[in-house]
Amino acid sequence: MAHINSAAELEELRKGILSKIEPDKPCIAICAGIACLGLGNDRVISAFEEEIRKQSLETKVDIRATGCHGFCEKGPIVVIYPEEICYLEVTPEDVPEIISQTVVGKKVIDRLIYTDPNTGAKAVHQFEIPFYKNQSRLLIGNNPKINPKSIEDYLAIGGYSALAKALFAMNPEQVLEEIKKANLRGRGGGGFPAGSKWETTRNAPGEEKYVIVNAHEGEPGAFMDRALFTGNPHLVLEGLIIGAYTIGSHQGFIYTRHDTPQLRENIDIALSEAKEYGLLGENILGSGFNFNVEVHLDVGIFVSGESSALMRSIEGKSPEPRPKYIRTSVSGIWNKPSNLNNVETWANVPQIINNGSKWYSSIGTERSKGTKLISLSGNICNTGVVEVPMGTSLKEIIYNFGGGIPNGKKLKAVHFGGPMGGSIPESLIDSPLDFDVLSKLGTSLGAGDMLVLDEDNCMVETARYFLDFLSGESCGKCVPCREGIRQMLKTLTDITDGKGKEGDIELLEEIAGVVGEAALCSLGRSVPKPLLSMLKYFRDEYEAHIKEKRCPALFCKELKKGEL
Repeated sequence: MAHINSAAELEELRKGILSKIEPDKPCIAICAGIACLGLGNDRVISAFEEEIRKQSLETKVDIRATGCHGFCEKGPIVVIYPEEICYLEVTPEDVPEIISQTVVGKKVIDRLIYTDPNTGAKAVHQFEIPFYKNQSRLLIGNNPKINPKSIEDYLAIGGYSALAKALFAMNPEQVLEEIKKANLRGRGGGGFPAGSKWETTRNAPGEEKYVIVNAHEGEPGAFMDRALFTGNPHLVLEGLIIGAYTIGSHQGFIYTRHDTPQLRENIDIALSEAKEYGLLGENILGSGFNFNVEVHLDVGIFVSGESSALMRSIEGKSPEPRPKYIRTSVSGIWNKPSNLNNVETWANVPQIINNGSKWYSSIGTERSKGTKLISLSGNICNTGVVEVPMGTSLKEIIYNFGGGIPNGKKLKAVHFGGPMGGSIPESLIDSPLDFDVLSKLGTSLGAGDMLVLDEDNCMVETARYFLDFLSGESCGKCVPCREGIRQMLKTLTDITDGKGKEGDIELLEEIAGVVGEAALCSLGRSVPKPLLSMLKYFRDEYEAHIKEKRCPALFCKELKKGEL
């Protein structure tokens, strides 16, 4: 490994790496994302390694285990370069044929390529598949092209050029101004302008300041950050270092999940490589700027992803949230100014610095700029991670990328934001993906997890499910959250069990109002959102459960069946 001491040396190293790449040499890129891992991609990778050895092709063919390709529904996914032939649902038994027919024989195996279930049209290349075709994969698009455990792969696609530009061509004030002009809004849920947040921490009194990557991602159905961070850890790290330089921080933290060893391994390797190359640690790139990063693991509860609880956890304390009036930007870890952004927010920073705020702000809507990663789950044909410009309609996401609703069922609702989000009905799916529009509709974009519900989903049971999840995840510190969740859960359980009574809906609304106003932290104050959004749009379904002892979705077993 080469320790880089200047921006010029970085570019020389990059040229050297590029000069060694053989553009015509076959390379087999196998998705090693977490979803494909569950489908047996480790056996597929082993089968390719064995078959290449068997055919003595070690020097003629490269294998690359990559991050998530996004199309989780059709994994394991294999892309063969330079032709970019894409094979879906690959098994170890397919491997000998892929090597002999495609890698060596340059022939396409028809049964492994994408076939449109409606038209029968086939797509040989990944970019031709409808799921990928109209995405704007600015953040996640390099996942299939790099080995996340190789810093040289990241350097080959221009990695750390934004850091060099920030350190040597811009001062911290100029970087901050660029982020503010880009109107980058936090992707962790709140949509707060990142530049304003950075500025608050930068201007806060005290020399010691911290920057943090929130990679907790504890919501059920959320897997965007893991797909991005596992597949391209240096992109997030580069954004973090630029942020630290701007804010005046010399110590960073990555807070991530204890139950995702692949993510932790890739982060540890990236940190080690960056340090050995002189991109992290003392005197980064010879600039005089010093910055180090520590990794901390969560303690396995959902509330530890809340900003102040997360910071207490880093301090080694129980992850209990602090009152929201305490601004962590000014008084965070060890009461020092601390700037926290999620994985996707940090990953946007290098492209803003490289391409400029004008370029970035040309993507999206007036107040919601750039692209957004969305994890699609629920009753939808294509589960996975998509990346689309802000402003894309929910309908387009569901039908163009998600492939619509399976088994001829009707779409009923779209739920954003997990247990603390909200649901909107099918009648509003022409709405754009926009922080402010979704907020006005009674939901929130959240981190980007999008749960699709069809006609068989009961909205009472869905609310009960979320509260059941939260009842075990609340820290229990404040009475409104702890007891409010318990009481709402009990009432909803009674309703789904056929024991609902007149006044239950009004009781739920009253408790929800108290919890939303009086809970200590943002988690507690967001607890009522799913219930309130469902009462807003699906109140008749709740009334049918109570007044008629009937579940319109035919889900609740203790109730009479039948449509409204």
